[in-house]
Amino acid sequence: MRKWILALAIGLAALGLVAAIWEPLSASPASGPPRQKYDVQIVRDEFGVPHINGKTDADAAYGLAYAHGEDDFGTLQEVIAMTRGRAGALLGKDGAAIDYAMHLLGARDTVQRKYREIPADVRKVLDGYAAGLNHYAEKHPDEIRLSKLFPVNGADVATGFVLRAPFFYGLNSSIEKLVEGEDPPARPMERLGNQPKLTPIGREPERNGSNAWAIAPRRMSDGKSWLISNSHQPYEGSVAWYEAVIHSDEGLDMAGALFPGSPFILLGHNRNLGWTNTVNQPDLIDEYKLVLNKDGTQYRMDGQWKPLIKKRIWLRVKMGPIVLPIPRDIYRSEHGPVIVNDKGAFAIRYAGMDNIKSLEQYFRIQKAGDHAEWTRAMQIGGIPATNFLYADKSGKIAYYYYALHPNRKPGFNYNAILPGDRSDLIWNGYRSWDQIPQIVDPKSGFVTNANNTPFMAAGAGSELNRTDFPQEMGIEARTTNRIIRALELMSLEGKITPEALMAMKYDTAYSRNSFVGGWMSTLLALDLADDKGLKAAQDLLREWDWNSDGNHRADTIGEAMVHMAARDAYNGRKLPDAREQLKFVHDHLMKYFGRLDPPLGDVQRLIRGKVNIPAFGGTDTLRAATIWEPQDDGQMRVRHGDSFIMLITWDAAGKVESRSLQPYGAATNRPGSPHYTDQMTLFSNQQYKPVYFEWADAVAQAKVAGKKIYRP
Repeated sequence: MRKWILALAIGLAALGLVAAIWEPLSASPASGPPRQKYDVQIVRDEFGVPHINGKTDADAAYGLAYAHGEDDFGTLQEVIAMTRGRAGALLGKDGAAIDYAMHLLGARDTVQRKYREIPADVRKVLDGYAAGLNHYAEKHPDEIRLSKLFPVNGADVATGFVLRAPFFYGLNSSIEKLVEGEDPPARPMERLGNQPKLTPIGREPERNGSNAWAIAPRRMSDGKSWLISNSHQPYEGSVAWYEAVIHSDEGLDMAGALFPGSPFILLGHNRNLGWTNTVNQPDLIDEYKLVLNKDGTQYRMDGQWKPLIKKRIWLRVKMGPIVLPIPRDIYRSEHGPVIVNDKGAFAIRYAGMDNIKSLEQYFRIQKAGDHAEWTRAMQIGGIPATNFLYADKSGKIAYYYYALHPNRKPGFNYNAILPGDRSDLIWNGYRSWDQIPQIVDPKSGFVTNANNTPFMAAGAGSELNRTDFPQEMGIEARTTNRIIRALELMSLEGKITPEALMAMKYDTAYSRNSFVGGWMSTLLALDLADDKGLKAAQDLLREWDWNSDGNHRADTIGEAMVHMAARDAYNGRKLPDAREQLKFVHDHLMKYFGRLDPPLGDVQRLIRGKVNIPAFGGTDTLRAATIWEPQDDGQMRVRHGDSFIMLITWDAAGKVESRSLQPYGAATNRPGSPHYTDQMTLFSNQQYKPVYFEWADAVAQAKVAGKKIYRP
């Protein structure tokens, strides 16, 4: 998508349309929420995590926004710019691609039409959050990165949810492919019976991730309910986790994490229950090829011609010191958004389209008191897709392969491009709650997920039956090494001790039954007699113990070779050329380290500011170090993998206790803060910090740590 933006910008510049002042003058700020006073207190614990206590839920949201601004106002502005269609003016061509998607999907139009449908108590929370951002901006004008971005309002906050949610299950891949004139990606759709499985090509692994476990008290030696949240997200940016604890006198009590721009905690726990998420990728996107008339102004539907709606938009793209206005046409049919390229016109229909209900859904599940209330809130039907793993103080555990599965007409391959001239293929509505794959209180006493098919979740004798779910639901077929290892470890007989559970969570081994088995066999079968260096590398690989714990001399080359194939394996593509990849790794190690067997901790690093420490784990191990960023000295900086981790337990009396950890620290974008890097050593050493869930406990601890209660 970025190619055409850059090319068009160059063309405009050549015509003399260099409009350095055009964007600021044409961008008018939105009106802010109604002015009112908010009653909220904030205190920070020893690690700088904000604890927020408001009289109302809206007060708490106001305090959350202000506290987050103190820690990462820069990223919050990027999110707000996305909701206004001004990301290009702030971030350049990459931001313009987001602006194009925002206009194409009509995210802001959806909010403008449906905002009043959001219940009043939820709108108050959105307004309170917006007011908190505005107040921070008023007090810190020198930090504002884009003119006329403030004030923001509740509709801006809502637009962020409508825009970003479909990208988590891969809509961006379809848009990008079609804009570039390529075929849309196939998705990992489960095919049943004797039919072949479709190739699971979809989102790249840096946008996917997470492990999760829920274990019933009868399986644990300590008799407690356990919930482990182990998200895998980028360590920085608009989808990096931010930790907070929130209370209000209206019954909001929640600890966990959220993304920039969210007035709600998205995963974590209240006093009675908790949940965590892992990304899933059912097939929730349908592409249709339209039949256009000669001048491209109409499309055919059921033998009749209908108008193709066309709209001119302007993308504002920062290029160096100037901002250029770039025109672009977007289209729409009754199917949904339409992309016109050299191959024709393609309409897209996707889960969550024109849907604003996710805001209420997230708000209600935070305040649920038990499983029945929580599931009623989940049935609101707003969140497009994600796995939910649930546990509560009663000992109930559950796994939900949650998605808005379209009500598709049976008998068609919805993974292929569909004919766009048949109205019977345009689905409306979604399958009901009881039709989605779910496991509640399984015989095995546990549920787990690691971005895999829902038919591997609870162990032998407790799994779902594939044939119970129709093909048109598009259920994914993906497996990962992480789920294979999780099931191997969780399925051992006997009760699980907390120590054994932690060993599982930090497992760094690769299973012979994962893709690594075939990849290593290919590497070890290469005939390398003509190259002594590569033969030495192969011999070292032959010694490897298939574990990236840093204790074996072959760990670095072993993990590097897994890394070379993991992206293609995850997405179901043909694995790369084994000899070429081995040569690349060999040459890199010899160039920068002068040996094939440097310790893994010397190569794979956790780096931020002045801190540079070992980062153990693997690309597809339960202790995840997923994405590397090469450094000038040959080290590999881990920038994606295990991110926010939370351990939650309820004892026999129903009392909740939790611990958590971030890779860096609470001050996610403040290099001068003591909390910019203060969790890194804990993270490297696989240790945790306490969560002071009760407000009184947070206040008491803050006094010990020399922190003060303050009001924004």
